[in-house]
Amino acid sequence: MKTRFYLLSLFFLVSVYIQAQQRITLLFAGDAMQHLAQIEDARTPSGYDYDSCFVQVKNEIQSAGLAVVNLEAPLGGFPYSGYPQFCAPDAFAQALKKAGFDLFLTANNHCLDRREKGLERTIRQLDSLEVFRAGTYCSENERKRLHPLLLRKNGIRLAFLNYTYGTNGIQVRPPYIVNYIQLENILRDVETAKKNGADVIIVCPHWGDEYRTLSNVSQKKLADTLVDAGVHLIVGAHPHVVQPIEARLDSIGRIKSVVAYSLGNFISNMKTRTTMGSIVFKVDVVKDSSDIRIENPRYALIFTQRPVHVPEQGFTVLPAARWLAKGDSIPSSLSIPLTRFVQDTRKLFSQQNKGTVTEYEF
Repeated sequence: MKTRFYLLSLFFLVSVYIQAQQRITLLFAGDAMQHLAQIEDARTPSGYDYDSCFVQVKNEIQSAGLAVVNLEAPLGGFPYSGYPQFCAPDAFAQALKKAGFDLFLTANNHCLDRREKGLERTIRQLDSLEVFRAGTYCSENERKRLHPLLLRKNGIRLAFLNYTYGTNGIQVRPPYIVNYIQLENILRDVETAKKNGADVIIVCPHWGDEYRTLSNVSQKKLADTLVDAGVHLIVGAHPHVVQPIEARLDSIGRIKSVVAYSLGNFISNMKTRTTMGSIVFKVDVVKDSSDIRIENPRYALIFTQRPVHVPEQGFTVLPAARWLAKGDSIPSSLSIPLTRFVQDTRKLFSQQNKGTVTEYEF
């Protein structure tokens, strides 16, 4: 009888504890690029269609509690263009939303490629899709209202802050605003997020050196400062290649914060060995009555298949590990660059990642 009583009591306590917990899984993707070849590939007799680009990964994206992507091509309207000054069809953002992305980051070095009109049109198009956005604003009043972006999900209050190192020499003109990486302003914004009741603070900087697989001194210095200021997650973009991930621990060995320096190109037509793939980064945020915890930082390798890899097929984001396992059933034109990307990234992460950050497959 006593044993049964103790078991029932234990079951009750565990049930209460589980009910008291709030949990959310966050997913981050890298640079959503839009080169001319992608635009031409998406063209249809009636417009543009990008849905097939994300069919292999949409279930994974949609399974997250909140999914974030860096939109690195303004929606400036026709005529559309690729590098060096990007302008994507509206259908590109529509397909990203259909794929499951909830939050679009817009502060990057290409956000002014169509000047202020392109910046404003991008904002209005994203608003019409009813997605969240961060990084650029049409006025100071709009920025005050939306920055820091505070979202409440599963009882957890998340603050998102997005900044860019620059805008390719194009100066933003009032009343429009681009969040630039200025340490004093970022630290002030972090404090504002805390005062606004944020449980978790996430900073997404557009930073670093293009095509370098290791973070530079300025990235590391800024990351250290933000961690010390109480930022929980730092998820970077811009280098167009994958850079290491660091899980920073507190004095009792729990994860204090995670820094993912660069996730690489989520989708693009970049053709060098290190730019054809990327990672999606996931982390669990857990809140209970006593504290907030960052748990299980993990990543999955993805790869952009393009027409040059498989003739007659368009641009498609693939779960890299699952497709690599297909072996001889995929053509060598795809398997060779896919294998190289997977091997290169696993080697980089085995040598440079810090803390427990695991690979997963989907």
